[in-house]
Amino acid sequence: MRLSLIFGLVMLIGKTTAYFMTHSAAIFSDAAESVIHVIAVGFASFSLRLSTKPASSQFLYGYERITFFSAGFEGAMIVVAAIAIFFESIRRWIAGLQLEHVGTGALLVLMAGILNAGLGYYLLRTGRRINSLILEANGKHVLTDSWTSFGVVGGLGLVLLTHWKPFDPLVAIAVAANILWSGGHLVWRSAVGLLDYSDPKDGRKIRDKLDAICSELAIQYHGVRFRTTGYRQIIEVHLLFPRLTSVSEAHRLATILEERLPVELGMPAEVTTHLESLEDHADVHREQHYTGKPE
Repeated sequence: MRLSLIFGLVMLIGKTTAYFMTHSAAIFSDAAESVIHVIAVGFASFSLRLSTKPASSQFLYGYERITFFSAGFEGAMIVVAAIAIFFESIRRWIAGLQLEHVGTGALLVLMAGILNAGLGYYLLRTGRRINSLILEANGKHVLTDSWTSFGVVGGLGLVLLTHWKPFDPLVAIAVAANILWSGGHLVWRSAVGLLDYSDPKDGRKIRDKLDAICSELAIQYHGVRFRTTGYRQIIEVHLLFPRLTSVSEAHRLATILEERLPVELGMPAEVTTHLESLEDHADVHREQHYTGKPE
């Protein structure tokens, strides 16, 4: 995250310099996106640091869900940048386009785009490897920034080739549409994460691993529920044991499952098990359903 912040500041200085050299609406769009990026990375750095703090007496489940606020904040900032770029591009087009030193400005933006592409790929790969939504969201933002820069360079190249200046605001508007979609996607991921959305693909993987482990331990299960904190999976499962199984033996097998499942999934996870009698669990649940008592 420190690397991302340093790169963001360098990119902002370079793009702002290119904008004042050229007065290009397309380069303005790229520079505006970089301003948002620096603000978003600052908040993401704070969120990443907070998410690693242990649970406290006030926050018994820790601070990991700040990752969804971070992704939502970054997405909202991107949406704000897209709207600003759109209106500024239209305003400049109406006021009259005055472009200078287009070639030099395009070269600066191209260099920024290449550097951002490398950084974005690194952040995205690292975020997926350690299962960090904060790093993954930041990596996607940086990659979006790099594609924005390449689009701007393409637009300025068309201006140089055709001498038709409206290519400049048209590219800026296209850039705004692209980052608007990216920002909206991040906001959506944040919203569904806060609402404890359960990804069906993750569900299939969890049940496949449960099938294998439970088959090996000769136990049955039902009532699987899971959600993500943006860093780890929280998994709940009901285990069924024959009535004559001792509490100590049932607890031993449940502990084995709780420890093995995260390893088998290959991701951080907290597994909570609920022990039930195999013979009468259906009758117990049916009685609780009719009385309105929780399971």
